[in-house]
Amino acid sequence: MTDTGYSAQRTVMESHAGQACTAATEGGFQRQSDVHQESNTHQESNAHRESNAHRESNAHQFALQWAQSADGKPLCWRVEQEDPARTRIDIDDHTLTLDTAAGLTVWLDQPLSGRYRISYLREVLVQGQPNDRLSDLNQFWAARDPARASLFTRHGVLGEYDNLALYYVGMGGNWNSTTRFRYYNGHGERQLLGEFTDEAHLLRAGQRYRVAIEVDSTETRFLIDNQLYFRAHYTEPPASGYFGLRTVFSRQAISQFSVTPL
Repeated sequence: MTDTGYSAQRTVMESHAGQACTAATEGGFQRQSDVHQESNTHQESNAHRESNAHRESNAHQFALQWAQSADGKPLCWRVEQEDPARTRIDIDDHTLTLDTAAGLTVWLDQPLSGRYRISYLREVLVQGQPNDRLSDLNQFWAARDPARASLFTRHGVLGEYDNLALYYVGMGGNWNSTTRFRYYNGHGERQLLGEFTDEAHLLRAGQRYRVAIEVDSTETRFLIDNQLYFRAHYTEPPASGYFGLRTVFSRQAISQFSVTPL
């Protein structure tokens, strides 16, 4: 598996991703119960923000814009939600808040390749709200579908992703009893590469974590607050693939998202 993703030490995100986002949003409509965009700016700014989030005809999928690339362009994300009626996504100038009673994946709609680092702040919120549960700070990366050209064909149920090729860390899974690292080989095998069950590697209420995922020519690494949790070696780097924020039955806040070259 080989690919090139950098030119002159600059992250390359394939241009067709933005076109896909535009096509998805133009064909759909927005429902305030699904995506809430918050701003204290003028009415014109509010209207612009609201136009960034639209619902596709499939109730389990829609597109939104949140955060910016290194060159200041808005990033497009594709949402796959298991239970649309009990899922809410809030966006403001800095934070993406996921609030769901079931499975939820939010994919960055730009495939990544080469040597790169994904970084963001993330907190599992436990403040007495209906979906507040200290569990499942999860993420996919280097994800691709060997059987389809499009990755975005699912409805947010975890088992639907079993036939993808990807890396997956479930931090504080199983009601905050495990932190696991897996490799999905694209043929239904979910290889367990590492696991922690000690308190130091599980979630803590009120803790905002700096998550970092690194992909280079010889290995991929998962770090929390600059501490290495997991690593996996390979003889060839992963093919071009997608990053996704993943959770189930929880409320979480994500901010300071970035993708930079290594």
